[in-house]
Amino acid sequence: MSSILFITAQAAPQAGASSANMLLMMGLMIVVFYFFMIRPQMKRQKEMAKFRSALQKGDKVVTTGGIYGKIDEIKENIIILEVAPNIKLKVDKSVVLNDMSDAPIQK
Repeated sequence: MSSILFITAQAAPQAGASSANMLLMMGLMIVVFYFFMIRPQMKRQKEMAKFRSALQKGDKVVTTGGIYGKIDEIKENIIILEVAPNIKLKVDKSVVLNDMSDAPIQK
């Protein structure tokens, strides 16, 4: 019986060290999440906002829905896309994904 009390008495001081290790591991996990998930996502969002603010008339773009077109007119948050001769679509600026001016022409 005394051996069980002895083992329990030794385990009690280690519980404090265990909680400190747990806090350290949680802090390390938060740092890893920040550098591998949160920070790159924020960087992509800033780049996309910069791209959308730099759009100009005549740029070829693709929307999130997969619509290819050329910018005919830009208003504050609305873009008029020309998808075919005399066919124009009004889309929100936030749906524009890529600049397709460098894309190869498909026939």
